This record gives sequence, structure tokens and C-alpha cells, in this order.
Amino acid sequence: MSPTEPIDTPLVVQADLSVLLEVASPAFDEVRSALGRFAELEKSPEHVHTYRITPLSLWNAAVAGLSSGDVASTLTRYARYPVAPSVLAEVHDQMGRYGRLRLIRDHDTTGLALTSSEPALIEEVARDKEVAKLLGERLDGNRFAVRTGDRGVLKQALLRLGWPASDEAGYDEGAELAGVEMTAELRSYQADAVAAWWHDGSEAGGNGVLALPCGAGKTIIGLASMATAACHTLIVVTSVSSAHQWRRELLDKTSLTDDQIGEYSGQRKDIRPVTIATYQVLTWAKRGVPKDADIFERHPNLELFDAQNWGLVVYDEVHLLPAPVFRATARIQAIRRLGLTATLVREDGNEGDVFSLIGPKRFDAPWKELEALGWVAPATCTEVRVSLTDEQRMSYAVAEPEERHRIAATTPSKLVALDALLARHEGDRVLIIGQFLDQLERVAERIGAPIVTGKTPQKARDLLFEQFRSGEIDTLVVSKVANFSIDLPEANVAIQMSGQFGSRQEEAQRLGRIMRPKADGGTASFYTVVAAETVEQTFALNRQRFLAEQGYSYQIVDVV
Repeated sequence: MSPTEPIDTPLVVQADLSVLLEVASPAFDEVRSALGRFAELEKSPEHVHTYRITPLSLWNAAVAGLSSGDVASTLTRYARYPVAPSVLAEVHDQMGRYGRLRLIRDHDTTGLALTSSEPALIEEVARDKEVAKLLGERLDGNRFAVRTGDRGVLKQALLRLGWPASDEAGYDEGAELAGVEMTAELRSYQADAVAAWWHDGSEAGGNGVLALPCGAGKTIIGLASMATAACHTLIVVTSVSSAHQWRRELLDKTSLTDDQIGEYSGQRKDIRPVTIATYQVLTWAKRGVPKDADIFERHPNLELFDAQNWGLVVYDEVHLLPAPVFRATARIQAIRRLGLTATLVREDGNEGDVFSLIGPKRFDAPWKELEALGWVAPATCTEVRVSLTDEQRMSYAVAEPEERHRIAATTPSKLVALDALLARHEGDRVLIIGQFLDQLERVAERIGAPIVTGKTPQKARDLLFEQFRSGEIDTLVVSKVANFSIDLPEANVAIQMSGQFGSRQEEAQRLGRIMRPKADGGTASFYTVVAAETVEQTFALNRQRFLAEQGYSYQIVDVV
């Protein structure tokens, strides 16, 4: 851009820290990418998208290397009207908070210490009741002793006070995993992601979250991170199918041998130098143990975290981390941690706990940028609206609120739309996805396709997934068990018959099932079939927020 060329100004920055971005602006893609580094998308209708600048979004930006000046420059450069001084002051204040409290190794006590160069600040936080319980003796005016086991909980407490601590206490090295090497070449962005997480092996690195689209090779990034750390590794995944997929990738893309890889699930309990465990088996609760009992007494399989001298824990789909695993993670902060996800959205709003216990977001690759480079498939997203019959409409009207979602989501009107979509995509590789099992069973029977649900035995699941990969079958009906970490690279059409309320997280995962690049370079098609004028239509609006955040347009049609 020449010095005399006018700058497009598509932003309206408001004093409440909301930011409006005009979609029609020629600079939309550029500005959306810049905003995404320090603000969160809230709403995304057709013409104006609304972002919000939050303390957590600014702290993540600070860890990623942005300064308050960088954020202020973006806002003022593209703002249509002058940015309120209060907004710039808040950006400066919040970004300046990260790192003023530091957790360090204290060589005088061979433990940890909370320290700050500001005596008044450390005095302030030490007087908070929750923080005070977690601090030991005062070592001097600027340092408090901290018990090793309280490292994670203290970071959570400080974050809730608005003072995110920089954890520089380093890690136990764990047992060495000698000679492990990658046998696959990393793409440039994958290498960048590993480097951002590892941070040259310094005390400030070795923890955090890498956010990349499904199909962009998050598993390979996890393998490369493990090879970089070169230590015994625990990998925690969403399902046994996912565990088997990780094993295949470990054997295919690293120098590890089969006898070095263990599986800790409902089927097997093998602990090896690299062990893959499922969230489900870790959070299994012992019967008869009170809910307020010690976490390891109630969930005995969590002892796996202490069963080996781990040097790294990899959390696949970290946005799904269940509460017991969070609490166990709070106690093992001396182990390096890596979180992998397509989206950091948590429907319970606990992104702050991910920041405190796993680490900050270290790398984020926008979906559309990777699409432009050919690393994920281009996709079209369409909402197909169907109408309830008069009889169904009356049933919906008189139903209790909690029943209305099921009535709308499972209306037989959707089957007619499904028939039309399947006719349009004859010969394609189609996944039909849903929430309600009775609906999926009707669909499978109607079209004569195999079905995979939580009731499907593991061997049968693995066989059906392999038959779909090989092309032996071209249509598969799947429940939410296929939302996560299932590699079906040639799937190019997904038809969503029903979903989990307004979950943006689920929308990301389901779109991700068809995002892997296609051998023919073709486009993926993502359909959501929605009952019009029902609560399902309201939920669909929220789910679309994720797609809009990633730069996808969303077409709405009444007929196929």
C-alpha cells in the first residue's frame, strides 16, 4: 500500500470492548485475521461481525509475543472512528498484567517460589484468602514459598484474581526415550507449531495449546513434540478408536516399535514408555466412594499420571478435558504438557483453566489460510431447513421445553431432505451424523447403510472405519462417537441430522471430519438439516458462529 493510498476502515471499536467488523470491507480477511490474535468472536450475522476483547484473549496474545502497542496499532489503524482512550488503557493494563507474578524454582528451599519485582503486588495477592492457603513462608519481601503440589491450583487462583502468573519453574525431565525420531517430514506450519510450544526447551516453554483445523495434522504435531522432548510420554485421547489411530501414526511416522507403545483403556492396561489412555478410563469412578472424597480415591485410574516417570503428557482434544483430569493435571505441573485442539471453545466457559493448567495458546492456524495453501480441503456449508407438519407442530407447541429439541431434531421431514442430498451426492463418500440414536437407526435402515454408535463393539467400529477408508463402503451413519479424532480422509460430504444444542465445539469437530485434503483436490460439502421455526433453528445460529469465525460463508436453503 502506498503512503497516499487510503486505508480501509471496517472496524467500529466501542468503549465496552466490543469490536464491530464490516463483512463487505475489502480488508475483511486481513482485519479478521489480525483481530483473531487478541479478540474473541461473539456474533456473526451476514453484514457485521462482533468481537470482544477479554482479559484472557489479551493474556494469550501477550504470551504469543504481541505487545499492547501491536493491539492498539491494529485497532487505531482500521477503526472508522477514534478509539476511546479507555479501550487502549484496558488493553495496556491487561496485557501488562501477565508475567508480573512469576513462579520460579527456589534454590534456597529446593521448592518453588512466587515472586514479583513489585512488593505491593505480591502483598496484595497474598492477602486473598484462596491464595493465602496456597502460600508457604515468606522468604523475603518479594518471595513466598510454594509447595510443589500447589503449583497448578495457585495459578488458577491467581488467574481468577486477574493476575496470570508466568510459570518459569521448569520441569522434571522424566525418563529418557532414547533414539526416537520422526520418519515423516513436517509441513512448515507444523514445524512452527512445535517450535512455538517447545520454546527452545526453556523454562518458559514445554507447555501450552496448539490450535489447528481437523485434517491439518495435529497428531503429527503431537508426535514431533514427543520426539523433541525425547522422554516417556502419556497421550490422553477421546476414545479407543482414537487410541488405535494414534498407535498407527506412531508406528508409521516415528522410529518407535510396537513393544514401546502401550494402551490403557477399558480393553487393555499396558503401560509402556509411550502409553495411550482414554479420558473415559481415567475418569471411571469407583462405586460407593463419596463425591467429595480424594480425587484419586474416587477415580483410581488417575494414578496412571504417577505410574511412570513421564516427561510429557499430551492431551488430545484438550477442549474436552473433564473435571477430574483437570484436577489431576493441577497436581502434575512439573511434567511438560501439550494440548491439541481444533477450537479452544469450551461450552462451560472454563478456558481459563486450560490457560492455567495446560498452558497458553502457543499457536493458532486459521482454517482458511491452510485451505488457501492446500493443506485442508475447501468446504461449502449449507443449512437445509425443513418444516414440521401440522400434527408435529402441535406436538411441539404443547411439549415441555426440554422435549422440544428432540421433537424438532428428529422430525421425519428431515428424511425427505436426506434422500435429496444423497441423490445429489451419489458416488461421494458420505458421513451422516446425529445426536439421537433412534433417529440414526431409522436413517440407517432407510438407506441400507452401516451404523456406528456407542453400542457398536470396538472391533466392529474399527472394521467399518477401515472399510470406509478403503472405499468398500461409501456411506456411514455415525453418532457423536465419531466427532473426534477419527481419520477418514476421503470423506467429502457430511450431513448433520441433529446436534448437541448450540455447541460450536461440536460444529468444529463435525466439519473437521471432511476437511482432509482430497486426492482429486475436490471441495467438501457440509450440510445441517434444521427444523424451521423451532428451538433447533436458534441453536443453529450459535453453531454457525464457529464457521463464521473461521471465514466460512453459510448458505441457508428451504429446499434441496
